[in-house]
Amino acid sequence: MTSQPTTETNDAENRAAQTITDDEVFNAHLGGKLSVEATLPLNSKRDLSIAYTPGVAKVSQAIADDPAKVTTHTWAGRMVAVVSDGTSVLGLGNIGAAASLPVMEGKSALFKNFAGLDSIPLVLDTTDVDEIIETLIRLRPSFGAVNLEDISAPRCFELERRLVEELDCPVMHDDQHGTAVVVLAAVHSGIKLTGKKLSDMKAVIVGAGAAGIAVTELLQVAGIGDVIIVDSKGTVHRDRDDLNAIKAEYAARTNKNNIFGNLGDALAGADLIVGVSTGQWSEEDLAKMNDDAMIFALSNPTPEVHPDIAKQYAAVVATGRSDFPNQINNVLAFPGIFRGALDSGAQKITTEMKLAAAQALSDLVGDDLAPDYIVPSPLDERVAPAVAKAVAAVADQ
Repeated sequence: MTSQPTTETNDAENRAAQTITDDEVFNAHLGGKLSVEATLPLNSKRDLSIAYTPGVAKVSQAIADDPAKVTTHTWAGRMVAVVSDGTSVLGLGNIGAAASLPVMEGKSALFKNFAGLDSIPLVLDTTDVDEIIETLIRLRPSFGAVNLEDISAPRCFELERRLVEELDCPVMHDDQHGTAVVVLAAVHSGIKLTGKKLSDMKAVIVGAGAAGIAVTELLQVAGIGDVIIVDSKGTVHRDRDDLNAIKAEYAARTNKNNIFGNLGDALAGADLIVGVSTGQWSEEDLAKMNDDAMIFALSNPTPEVHPDIAKQYAAVVATGRSDFPNQINNVLAFPGIFRGALDSGAQKITTEMKLAAAQALSDLVGDDLAPDYIVPSPLDERVAPAVAKAVAAVADQ
């Protein structure tokens, strides 16, 4: 069993992370963060004859005769395409395909490091949903799964839904579901600390974009008592006439008491707040929450409320940053989810897989559970294997 980092180790790592210079960052990215390496020796004519011509022709013919062999005799069966159009990159917004490429390279590096999966970044110079779908359908023989990344809402919802229908391989928009899985894992742990029941809890989700909608969905499936979504204009309720189709759908199935108003109105009697949008929260509003509340201020680089302040109003506090305790980081989820889906031969990533992944993450905390340790560290080597095993087990049922 991997031992957990000590407080002193975490503090030292946090200080080191905070001292990174611009020159260090830019120098590290020179030439990109990825490369392709051969898995076979190419040192003799015999090596060449096996890896390339004439030997390779035998494998190509075998795949032509039996297309299923492409998953066992090429990299396609274990290859994840990391796809973006650059319309919603980190906190930078719509910066375009080329500018999104460093982020996609980083995502591919995480797949390899944490799950042992090869992946390739594909940034597409179009924001047309139909064109993106057509492109990926035509590229389908080259990969075994699709990780959608940094695609703006509400387009991302239609794109993911249609790709799941069109492609016979796992597809997941990580900005939505990776976030939701780790949030649910943190909630599972928080419940153990506070003694609350999920079915009795009221949650407030600040932000109605990709992550906010997915967090709402997964919390509802898991059985939370009530959820109120708050967007830039206030609570999402059934009497608003300015909602897009996605928000209108969730207005009909959240906010049981149809509460009107602002964040403070939503937070009255709330047990959980999850921030997946920009903006700051006032202490006056947070003070309206129930005792032993949970505050997840996930905006980066500036949390919606500083953790030191949040601790005055909550029993459990989390952020999206690595230099504070309880980092809600998608890397805890997506490598293992895709690994489990590919290991099991699943063609889809289901809601049941996401629920299993969240539970596996919470279970890993084990007896080390504490207010400042509700999810494992992203560097915990147990994480991806545990998530993959849980996902594969559900897929095989």
